Amino acid sequence: MVSRRTVLTASVGSALAAVGIAAVHGDAPFGEALRHAVGVAGPVPAVKRAVVRVERVRSEHRGREVDLLTLVPPGVPTGGLPMSILLHGRYGTARLAAFGGLPEVLVAAVGRGSVPPFGFVAVDGGDNYWHENHPGDDPMAMLLEEVPTWLAERGYGAPFACTGVSMGGFGALLYGRRRTERRERTAAVAAVSPALITTWEEMAKRDAFRGPEQWARLDPLRNLDKLGDAPIGVWVGDRDRFVDGTTTLLKNAKLAVESVTPGGHDDAFYRRIVPDVVRFLGRRVPR
Repeated sequence: MVSRRTVLTASVGSALAAVGIAAVHGDAPFGEALRHAVGVAGPVPAVKRAVVRVERVRSEHRGREVDLLTLVPPGVPTGGLPMSILLHGRYGTARLAAFGGLPEVLVAAVGRGSVPPFGFVAVDGGDNYWHENHPGDDPMAMLLEEVPTWLAERGYGAPFACTGVSMGGFGALLYGRRRTERRERTAAVAAVSPALITTWEEMAKRDAFRGPEQWARLDPLRNLDKLGDAPIGVWVGDRDRFVDGTTTLLKNAKLAVESVTPGGHDDAFYRRIVPDVVRFLGRRVPR
């Protein structure tokens, strides 16, 4: 087992080899979990591998240590490299934040020159829809205050965008709102299958809000005028369990991308739309 202070710096393949004996989510081996997270289905030539770096950092806003994961294309200078925050879904972690082959798609798009180089940064956010549900555990403050500092300390550029899937899609929309409230520009918000729920009875099952009033204050559907001016892209499958809430957003908000295509809340759907997500972000990378 690697020590918690060890920095894992490697391509996807070597990262798997280096820490394959660790465990994540019960009996799932870390190597298998990371292989799934970064979308590697089998052997990939080294030139096609994203460069993944994972280390343990102390989050004062969450009151604990969290994983900080950066994922960048190979062979590009990382000094000042623009980064999109990448938010995981419920029961997820930083190591499982990538979805639908996102690393492979990013590497291929940068390699072709169809998008400028950029990367992703993910952190452990818990299961509370990326807000402070429990006093002293504030993942949104971690994103706003600590992640930019952690990136700067490692030589990367500041976050220019936020990308999230499921609960992370909810969080990405909330992040864009918070940045606007702080008068900080966000170049893009990408929400994939966002977990937008239309009734408190259903949301209450997730134990992620202290009550309906708190949920109403934070729910993007009830605060459309506060989403901010960043271009927002939303992708959802027509059989997704959150499609009703998401289509309500599509009907009532001004969005840069409104995509409802065949599919569910699963990896098969994500793999079909991830190339479009990468293009959406790539068009908004700061020059």
